Amino acid sequence: MSAIFSPPKMPSLPPIQPLPTPPSTEVSAEEKQRIASEQAAIERKRKGRKSTILTGSLTPEAEAEIEKKTLLGS
Repeated sequence: MSAIFSPPKMPSLPPIQPLPTPPSTEVSAEEKQRIASEQAAIERKRKGRKSTILTGSLTPEAEAEIEKKTLLGS
């Protein structure tokens, strides 16, 4: 059967197009100021959230859990 039908031929590949030029990385003074203000706001929010957490790992309840005796060691 393979003698009757010829195998399909691959079409030629399209030509390779050159890469586009990358955008400039220069940042204007206004952009630098905007970025700095955004970063400052993020830092303020991060510090503000930490101050609302009132519990930590140094509470007496956490220390009590460490001092519990187990049946395995006695």
